[in-house]
Amino acid sequence: MLTRLAEIDPARTLAEDVRSGLGGADKSLPSKYFYDAVGSELFDRITRLPEYYPTRAERAILERRADEIAARSAAVTLVEIGSGTSEKTRLLLAALRRAGSLRRFVAFDVDPTVLDQATAAIAAEFAPIQVDGLVGDFERHLDRLPAYPRRMVAFLGSTIGNLDRAGRARFFGAIRDSMADDDTFLLGADLIKSVDRLHAAYDDAAGVTAAFNRNVLSVLNRELGATFDPAAFDHVARWNAEQSWIEMRLRSRRRQCVHIAALDMDVPFEPGEEIRTEISAKFTRSGLGAELAAAGLRIESWWTDDDGDFALTLAVPDTRPADRSQAVASAP
Repeated sequence: MLTRLAEIDPARTLAEDVRSGLGGADKSLPSKYFYDAVGSELFDRITRLPEYYPTRAERAILERRADEIAARSAAVTLVEIGSGTSEKTRLLLAALRRAGSLRRFVAFDVDPTVLDQATAAIAAEFAPIQVDGLVGDFERHLDRLPAYPRRMVAFLGSTIGNLDRAGRARFFGAIRDSMADDDTFLLGADLIKSVDRLHAAYDDAAGVTAAFNRNVLSVLNRELGATFDPAAFDHVARWNAEQSWIEMRLRSRRRQCVHIAALDMDVPFEPGEEIRTEISAKFTRSGLGAELAAAGLRIESWWTDDDGDFALTLAVPDTRPADRSQAVASAP
């Protein structure tokens, strides 16, 4: 059974986001609109590409460290934010069950269809634990998370990298505000590495990521009656050293004007003009620790894969204001 934390109108939200994102000089689209049925299938292919390491690296950490994570959290309730299919989360659930502490799983996601399927599968696989599905937006509804006993709140997949620094500060603050003293927060974060490896991961030789990026234009054509020609845009992956993130963009090959019927809106493009479709921030331990500390969280444990590509961080509430202020001062 699913609980809707708020009435979410996907069509209205899409329209508002597109009008705002494409209406200014610096055009952008939220990355969440990548994931229609075609986009989700393309992303699944991306995770299996040799160039794309994050999914494999995070899973490797979970396979090796899930029992240690379970022991250190001693969680009775696992809450997963942005749960999707909860594929990797099964490793945590199995470890918590082996530890004997698991009583409840709460899956939180914006997509009710995926959430319904995932929670039904988890309930069957991990019976007799209680399984709850919450439909909501993690940028707006974290204050509605249920206050069950001894929770571990998990945010995996380096989705945190899709938020800019201000967005991360709001997110971490909302997480901390929702936590009791015995709760823990498990965060997946991609780490800074060579620019060549980052470019390869986001601009693979087979062109799967390019197709994934262009597919967002097909989503707008279908949902809003837009007239984008995806073939008229090139996929671009660019490292932004100042912000420590990789950007995905779509670059117009020619002068063109796109009409969006549902918005009664014309969007002109000059040759070479770009739409930013995603940011994916990369982190260091010190930088991530400072951001968490600014929100009142302290890194209790830190695990990486063998190559040091990816990290899982277990954070706990920190009640030491002096330490937090020092951490903020040291943030890059």
